Amino acid sequence: MNADLGETPTSRTPRPPAPGRYEIRVTGHLAARWAAWFDGMTLTPQHDGSTVIEGPVIDQSALHGLLRKLSDLGLPIVSVRSVAGAAPANRTTDPN
Repeated sequence: MNADLGETPTSRTPRPPAPGRYEIRVTGHLAARWAAWFDGMTLTPQHDGSTVIEGPVIDQSALHGLLRKLSDLGLPIVSVRSVAGAAPANRTTDPN
């Protein structure tokens, strides 16, 4: 007699989700050299005096770590949003 282990195609361990892309807006302008500190994310100064930090984030733990870095710098966070995987336009990164 075969024992049914209750394993169905839907009960298998799910694959981890693909990295998401996030856009985080902070108050103040950050120089392009800060991109390395933010794991190579792109930094785009805005005309309103804010900076948009955008790029892939592997998981929620990494997102919280990134937000902690911003907090440690004393940068006020204006917004955090998940964005589609479209290629960023007009972004500034550290050339080094």
